[in-house]
Amino acid sequence: MSEDALYWDASYEIVCVLTEVYPDIDLEEVGTQQLFDMIIGLPNFADDPALANEGILSGILREWYEESMS
Repeated sequence: MSEDALYWDASYEIVCVLTEVYPDIDLEEVGTQQLFDMIIGLPNFADDPALANEGILSGILREWYEESMS
């Protein structure tokens, strides 16, 4: 797992770490609040949680879903 600090604008890097930390999660069941909690709980997440919004979280979730299908 990467030890680099994660910020909201690094969606691909966030997705990579989430994939490692939650390999068996059913992405169809993940909502934006749960995703938010998962991201800010990552040990190397360093951004301001208050900067998150629906668009950022939806984009990360969409990218995670697309990555899981490839």
